[in-house]
Amino acid sequence: MSSRRSERFAASRGTAAMLLAGMLVLGFGSTARAQSADDGSNGLEGTWRAQVSVRDCQTGVALRAFPATFAFAKGGTVTFTTAGQLPSLATPGLGAWHHKDGHTYTAVSEVFIFSTAGAWIQTHRLTRFIEVSHDGNTFTDAIGLEIFNTAGNLIATGCGTTVANRLE
Repeated sequence: MSSRRSERFAASRGTAAMLLAGMLVLGFGSTARAQSADDGSNGLEGTWRAQVSVRDCQTGVALRAFPATFAFAKGGTVTFTTAGQLPSLATPGLGAWHHKDGHTYTAVSEVFIFSTAGAWIQTHRLTRFIEVSHDGNTFTDAIGLEIFNTAGNLIATGCGTTVANRLE
């Protein structure tokens, strides 16, 4: 993260952490491949039960954790939902994922955030760098969060991680 973004996050750490906790999740794609070339696992494709941790970007300390469920579809789309935000305040996350090489993937997704009065107030964009285990049954990731106001201006950033198990 650039020092400029780090400074912005430090100035609004509480807000960014709360907003990240209120939403986190996934997506990304090129020619999405369900299997890596070197093994017979399902790669990232499938449904995953996850634990998302909102982290302090400076120290890496976990600030909050909550469960989530992700579905990575053949063709490169991702859908997710979390228990980190009331369903009335956030849409499900939608995005795209890409296979990079071996067991690594990237994903980008977005979620619309609403006020308690029902007005759209923000868009959260999550960028994930994902590594699937060699047996294909778990993944871990590093998350970069960008929070945009309704005019599309970046107003805060955040960090997180995920640990997930394949749901079968």
